[in-house]
Amino acid sequence: MAAVFVDLDRTLLRRASGPVLEAALVDEGVHKGRSLPGDHLLYGAYDRLGENPAAMALARASARVAKGWPQAEVQKAATRAVGPLTELIAPFAPGVLAAFRQMGHRLVLTTTTPEDMVQPLADALGFDAVIATRYEVVDGRYTGRLEGGFVWGVGKLRAVRRWCEAEDVDLDACHACSDSFFDIPLLASVGHPHAVNPDPSLTVVATLRRWPIEYWDRPSGVPSFLGLEPYHLLRPFVRPEMFPYARFTLSGVEHIPSSGPVILASNHRSYFDVVALALVAARLGRPVRFLAKRELFDAPVVGWVARSIGGIPVDRGSGSNRPLQEAEAALEAGEVVVVLPQGTIPRGRAFFDPVLVGKTGTARLAAASHAPVVPIGLYGTERVWPRSARTPDMTALLHPPRVEVHVGEVLSLTGRDMRGDTTAVMSAIAALLPPAAREVHQPTPEELARTHPPGQGAKEGGANSAPGAAREP
Repeated sequence: MAAVFVDLDRTLLRRASGPVLEAALVDEGVHKGRSLPGDHLLYGAYDRLGENPAAMALARASARVAKGWPQAEVQKAATRAVGPLTELIAPFAPGVLAAFRQMGHRLVLTTTTPEDMVQPLADALGFDAVIATRYEVVDGRYTGRLEGGFVWGVGKLRAVRRWCEAEDVDLDACHACSDSFFDIPLLASVGHPHAVNPDPSLTVVATLRRWPIEYWDRPSGVPSFLGLEPYHLLRPFVRPEMFPYARFTLSGVEHIPSSGPVILASNHRSYFDVVALALVAARLGRPVRFLAKRELFDAPVVGWVARSIGGIPVDRGSGSNRPLQEAEAALEAGEVVVVLPQGTIPRGRAFFDPVLVGKTGTARLAAASHAPVVPIGLYGTERVWPRSARTPDMTALLHPPRVEVHVGEVLSLTGRDMRGDTTAVMSAIAALLPPAAREVHQPTPEELARTHPPGQGAKEGGANSAPGAAREP
């Protein structure tokens, strides 16, 4: 059976475990709270840029600091730290580890952090084994010396090889996951290296060696610089003032939970819906992932932006479940996912139908993830950017059209009846629209033409369906 060797700090966890473990030692009465000089500065640099020799010298010196501590009390402190450490786990790490487990691999937490301080966390997370630095113990107290060497760099590789020999595990069949340049000896020795949230030096090496580069703190394809995603950089500019050719009415954002997984389900009237929903995301203050047609991701510039902020492409008519699986993974990581249940902008008479019809993907996603569903009603976006136009109308500065964005309360769904739950979602969205959208309207030929892509016109003379619609999973 192969094994997966998983590093702790900045790999499994989003940042260093040291401050949490130190606080637990203080709370347990083991540590007096006197830190080594400069440790907080080193932890800050570590969180941003990864391991460095100074931080590792500090870690090695910790063995001398612990001289005389009772091992049993340290183990109690480690148990106390499990909760706070669990909160630091990278959001997508549990899903990755579950996938390794399904492949039949053993999970081994492999870290420089002392074994007694990480064993309770490893047990809580279901790891099969721990390879870590061990402090020598005599008569129940630490002696200030190491037992078996310092598990870092080449020392970590030696410890892994000893474990593989004892467990009869073939290192060539194993995986190793780490963020650190100093773990290159281990990464280069396994058959399947993974550079996870790599520091700058490891990024260069992994790129040259064509090792997979992964990020467990955000969806695949979303870049980050010093912990900031494109969302964080764009958010200050996503304001109504940036779109003077539209006037926005925005209400109900407080209904969206401030933490945990959430599905935002919206109707679809225009390509300008993206702007309206972006304003909701900016108010919410959380990165938002969304499902969109593959064509959007293939477009120049816009496609890169869509991928960068965590968009999930939907292949038109493919019937693939992959978009749902990616959306479910994002929800399991506690993120917000936007879904347009209609799948595409309705064409012809369907655009004016007060009864909204959606596909069951939203209901299925909610049932699978147990995430709450919050409806959003959009209206007026089509006046800014009708389906028949290639770009929004940015000339209406004197009399900009009104765009209404109303967020409803969390819905109560059955989780069993997908059709019934879909109807409930679409009814809740419709109820958020102004009265004009909920009344039967006989559109003029000009109005019908505006609901079709450029150059197509109202071919059906008022179709009641949407040919070529993107198929929502």
